[in-house]
Amino acid sequence: MIAGTFDIIHPGHLFLINEAAKLGDVYVIVATDKNRERYAGEPPIVPEEQRLEVVRGLKNVKDARLGRRDNNTLKTVEEIDPDIILLGPDQKYNINDLKEGLKQLNLDHIEVRRLKTYYDKYELNSSRKIKEKISKRDS
Repeated sequence: MIAGTFDIIHPGHLFLINEAAKLGDVYVIVATDKNRERYAGEPPIVPEEQRLEVVRGLKNVKDARLGRRDNNTLKTVEEIDPDIILLGPDQKYNINDLKEGLKQLNLDHIEVRRLKTYYDKYELNSSRKIKEKISKRDS
């Protein structure tokens, strides 16, 4: 299982999904607009339903769903019950906090890993960098 905003799809997203696929079926949790704004301080560019549709259509994605509106991420983990949660190299989740939360729900059989490789083949390797380039063009 992986999770993220997937606002502007870029090769780093594809890299994460493909690396996750090497471990098994890939289930993706797409952040809601509200949760993205809560954690990042700004809403995503692309609305949640559109981001979800795009992610569902990506190669190697077995299934995708929107995150919970109540922000109870661990409830979604419990529903899917994956073998592994794979975090991206720049995701701000604290692995120890996540493991503790899983343990409290008797989900400590789920392995938590962080992808160590950051995809940097191209200059525009994040949604933020793509947005910045667009913003510079418009000014």
